[in-house]
Amino acid sequence: MTTMQQDFTSLDALNEAMQRQLMPGPGLGRFVPGEGPATAIFAFVGEAPGDAEDRAGRPFVGPAGRLLDRALDAADIDRGMSYMTNAVKQFHFVERGKRRLHAKPGNAEVAAQRPWLWQEIDLVQPVVIVALGATAGLALAERPVGVMRERGPMTFRNRRGYLTVHPSYLLRLPDPEAQRAAFGMFVDELRQIRRIGLPL
Repeated sequence: MTTMQQDFTSLDALNEAMQRQLMPGPGLGRFVPGEGPATAIFAFVGEAPGDAEDRAGRPFVGPAGRLLDRALDAADIDRGMSYMTNAVKQFHFVERGKRRLHAKPGNAEVAAQRPWLWQEIDLVQPVVIVALGATAGLALAERPVGVMRERGPMTFRNRRGYLTVHPSYLLRLPDPEAQRAAFGMFVDELRQIRRIGLPL
């Protein structure tokens, strides 16, 4: 667990500082930085890297990331105008034989890394911050959020935001019809987010 007091003038300097402090260890993967233009219109914040992200060193490249890409494409949001990051920058896992199973980061870890997340956001200056799931919502709203109850437009530290589900939630739905309906609702939300960020 770490805290950060220094102010940074670039994403590169911030990432270098985080990488120095967030070392891999038992049950912890490597530091995975955010990715995207430094002047992004949208900032998408997830929970933490998964196994695929840890191996690639990039956010949102695993199954949930591919589903997010499909949804962004359907909503006419260019990933190239979006900054992708996570509230917690390391994969948390439990080893089961050769498999590394995802473990949810604790609230204390979310709170400890929150200053870094806000430095990222302050450097990128997105028009809209999108919290994908409850952990991202906790990091940004600085309180526990009920995603299903509160999903929709939200303010994060006087910045325009939006709370919605993490794409991994859609992957966990067992029924194909429920998956299609939930995906359609997610795309509709992304279209709302696009209108906030890119008003006509």
